[in-house]
Amino acid sequence: MFQTFEQSASPEQGPPRLAALRSELAKEGLSGFLVPRADAHQGEYVAPHDDRLAWLTGFTGSAGYCAALLEKAGVFVDGRYRVQVKAQVAAEFTPVDWPEVGLAEWIAEALPEGGRVGIDPWLFSVDQMRALERGLGTVTLRRCDNLVDRVWADQPEPPMGAVFAQPVDLAGEAHEDKIARLAAGLGKAAACVLTLPDSLAWLLNIRGSDVARNPVPHGFAILHTGGRVTLFMAAQKLSGLGDHFGPKVEVQAPETFAAALAALEGPVQIDPASCPVAVLDALEGREIIEAADPCLLPKARKNPAELQGAREAHLRDGAAMVRFLHWVDSQTPGTFTEIDAVKALEEERRATNALRDISFETISGAGPNGAIVHYRVTEETNRTVEAGELLLIDSGGQYVDGTTDITRTMAIGTVGDEERAAFTRVLKGMIGLSRLRFPKGLAGRDIDALARMHLWEAGLDYGHGTGHGVGSYLSVHEGPQRIARTGTVPLEPGMILSNEPGFYREGSYGIRIENLIAVEPASPLPGQSVASMLRFETLTWVPIDRRLIETGLLTAAERDWLNAYHTEVFERIAPLVTGAVRDWLEAACAPL
Repeated sequence: MFQTFEQSASPEQGPPRLAALRSELAKEGLSGFLVPRADAHQGEYVAPHDDRLAWLTGFTGSAGYCAALLEKAGVFVDGRYRVQVKAQVAAEFTPVDWPEVGLAEWIAEALPEGGRVGIDPWLFSVDQMRALERGLGTVTLRRCDNLVDRVWADQPEPPMGAVFAQPVDLAGEAHEDKIARLAAGLGKAAACVLTLPDSLAWLLNIRGSDVARNPVPHGFAILHTGGRVTLFMAAQKLSGLGDHFGPKVEVQAPETFAAALAALEGPVQIDPASCPVAVLDALEGREIIEAADPCLLPKARKNPAELQGAREAHLRDGAAMVRFLHWVDSQTPGTFTEIDAVKALEEERRATNALRDISFETISGAGPNGAIVHYRVTEETNRTVEAGELLLIDSGGQYVDGTTDITRTMAIGTVGDEERAAFTRVLKGMIGLSRLRFPKGLAGRDIDALARMHLWEAGLDYGHGTGHGVGSYLSVHEGPQRIARTGTVPLEPGMILSNEPGFYREGSYGIRIENLIAVEPASPLPGQSVASMLRFETLTWVPIDRRLIETGLLTAAERDWLNAYHTEVFERIAPLVTGAVRDWLEAACAPL
């Protein structure tokens, strides 16, 4: 099994660890220390060595901060984790609704007479530091060693996972050509600093194993205008690459990175959204050009080879999901658990003989656990799936040709009218985005409301974005594109996103329906006055539970879309399954 079910953190660990950290604060003459869910590479997911927020507080979500002050400690979490954090942290930690309550503003109020708060400059981006400084008032930031590392006696070693090449027939472009193309676009900059693991992986056509579920290696790089790259990565990770890099890539030890930055001549480009403060410090005295990481948009715009790989991965994954959904329906309620469901689904994905890893820890939430948006089932929380409940399964696979992410919510026996009505409103939002044609130039924030409008009509909503970008055998959460109020990057052909509205009744049930979609040009319509329009290609082909649909709430156009979708699901997936599974699929795809 890729997934495990032990409890990785618990509330009781927090108080003694917080006390030890406060002892270090006193030694340093500090009023507090900030602990982000981040590593030096600013990726979303971290290796065990860098999981300081979970170690200190017990909170295991993928985003957040702890402001550990001498007298109080706040744990800042967004809408995805507000149920989860209550169960994971001790009373010594105060959950704070973030970003509604700003981290800097909370600290400034907690330290009204001023004070000094320490940060590890490798764990905060330039933008984050500036935002803190703007809001801190009389409080000052002080760069210092990581104080959590001082008191974390059994901290795991930094990861040293093997790096391997991504074949050019799957990458769609040779890494030498990517380097030359991006170097030519640097303008007046003589060099550009790259820190994001998936940027390195994409640019150099490599994949790694430093972070669970994400095939990326840890390292840093400098892209030079002459079409060269200096890669700072441990040599032991690269032993299996042979001559993959060629003459355009020079490898140096990670320990030389800061000195290499100090030795650069000419203007240097950084991305303040992801560049660690420590990198900016090392570049003191250089002319700095601030611009987005040049890998972000090219990586997000999947080329034809990457799109074809995604289609093939989703067919393979769709057949595994169908076999799993048939398994769920064949179980007697009350005889299987959330963990049983996770194991059954991973077995089906493994049976493809193509699974490299799961793309994140499978969310398997029955009844009230489904209302915890990023719920991770453990032996302690494992729940029997009972009749009358909803079972929410959010999962994905990492295949060499693509990354998948899918959520389906299933009825276990007969469920209530409230759940059916909410499910149908979520479905209407998901269909609305799937059917959408929109002018080129719009961003995710311009269309996010379409997924929520039917929930809003009933006074309902959900506390997460509607869609995130997805990588090509890379991170399952990929920027810069997103469908959310914060999604400001225009959507472009080739971008892959999730379409996943939901609704969560705390203590009762959770609903989410998710397909992956790819942006593509839309054919012109007769009389069209908009110069260029886009639409979404559906990538995910798995039935949606018809038993949960209140058909009277659907419009004729929505019913037609769903019936057409299910017809295509059957046409694409039926050749990949047999016997009772095929019979189940035919029934699941019957028209409304």
